[in-house]
Amino acid sequence: MNVKVNDTVVVLAGGVDTTEKTIKGRTGTVLAVDRKNNTVTVKGVKMVKKHEKARKAQQVSQIVEVEAPIDASNVMVICPACNKPTRVYHAIVDGKKVRVHGGKNGCGASLDRAYTKASKKPADKDVAAEAPKKRTRKRTAKTETPEEGKKE
Repeated sequence: MNVKVNDTVVVLAGGVDTTEKTIKGRTGTVLAVDRKNNTVTVKGVKMVKKHEKARKAQQVSQIVEVEAPIDASNVMVICPACNKPTRVYHAIVDGKKVRVHGGKNGCGASLDRAYTKASKKPADKDVAAEAPKKRTRKRTAKTETPEEGKKE
């Protein structure tokens, strides 16, 4: 599955939600990913009403709106660099497999937060400055103490 939690996605196809409007074309952030059922839950998309029963004497039964999962094949990741929906390609960067915006019209930016073009590695500092200093013990001249109580 090419979609991860906190990705921004656009819905390509799907049914209707409680407002009886189609969810196609809506964008949102991924809240949950279910790899077993190949579904994703997107914030603010496909809102359904659920009936909650009061479980304690102080609680009140109510009807709540929650996001329902939609199939992962019906969403497309939006590239954070160029804000366009993209197919997800994979590349190896620094020895790790990362998701990138590729293809003919791709900008080549990474879709993973740790490897985006905007994030920079810390500048190389002087190695000697970072190296820990050796601890040296200053040797002081021992003071001569009178040898008292020494038997000959």
